[in-house]
Order: sequence, then C-alpha cells, then structure tokens
Amino acid sequence: MPTPRRTLVIACGALARELLAVVEANRLEGLDVTCLPAILHNRPERIPGEVRRKIRANRDRYDDILCLYGDCGTGGRLDAVLAEEGVSRIEGAHCYEFFAGATDFAALAEEEPGTFYLTDYLVRHFDRLVVKGLGLDRYPELLKDYFGHYARVVYLAQLDDPALTRRAEAAAARLGLAFERRFTGLAGLSAFLPPSPDTQPGA
Repeated sequence: MPTPRRTLVIACGALARELLAVVEANRLEGLDVTCLPAILHNRPERIPGEVRRKIRANRDRYDDILCLYGDCGTGGRLDAVLAEEGVSRIEGAHCYEFFAGATDFAALAEEEPGTFYLTDYLVRHFDRLVVKGLGLDRYPELLKDYFGHYARVVYLAQLDDPALTRRAEAAAARLGLAFERRFTGLAGLSAFLPPSPDTQPGA
C-alpha cells in the first residue's frame, strides 16, 4: 500500500478552533495543524518571517504545506514569502473575506464602508482584544476617536450560537453602533482543505 500523503496547515491562532472543527467534522486524515499566536496581528510585519520559520521547520516531515492566513496587513510580504517557499494560502485579504466569501464580503463593504466586523473568535475575546486592547476600559473618551467613523457592526457568525449572538449584540452596543448578523458557517475553510483520501467524488 502507498504511504498516505501528509499535509500541514500553518494557521493563525484566531482560526484554531474553527479549523479543528472542520478537520474533525470532515474526518480529514493525514492533516496536521500548527498555529502561530493570534497576537501577531498586532505586529503584522512579523507574520511573514514566523510563517517562513514554521515552513522550514516542518518541510521535511510533510508532503504538502498550506497557509491559513489572509494577507492580514502584511502588505503582500506574506505572499512573497509563500511564493519563495512554494506554499499556497487561502484566498482573501483577511478572515472576514474567506468566511463571508469574496463576493458577499465585497457587497458588505460597498453597502457600508464604515463597518466593524466580528467573528466568533473576536466575540469571545472582545473585552480583551478590543476594550482592553484599545484602552477603552481606561480611557473611554477614546471610543469616538476609534469608532466615530463606523456606522455598524456586522457579526460574521461561524456557529449558530444564540449565546455568541447575544455577546456580539452587546459588543455593538458597547461601541454605540448598529448591529447585523450574517451566518457564514465554515464552508470557506472546508473548501480550502484537501479532502480525505477516502472521500469519493461527488460525496
């Protein structure tokens, strides 16, 4: 019997929960996941180098390596690294785009450019990443400086979870913005990952 191919996905830590859910739900064998800290989004200039380090540390152990990052503020530098290393990444500038789908995200952005987006991860960590991360707990007067030009919050929900929706609504109220919810599910991630070897065409 031929040895099954092994694939490594290098992912942003903010996508770990969703990625592992897709792997488990689709019974994707021969696929491993390694994540970089989500806090790297605060220093996007470091993302390309950290991804390169992961690729080179694991290249000899895998047949294929995939990158689950958008451009994420690297200004094309991540794509340059991936081209040099021969690694593909999911399409999209950021996770909002590949969760919503490029067409739907473009429509959302055109409909209201002043939109602040939330994912399940950002809802779960809203206080730490947004309120405390931006210093709004200590300097509430900064709220207008940060969000004065926004009109709404759009929650791109990966899970159909009423508790998360309530938290997202509370986050929008905390920012003083209108609230909308769009259910995206995890189809964008599923389409990016290779199918299990025993998956039959059309299944």
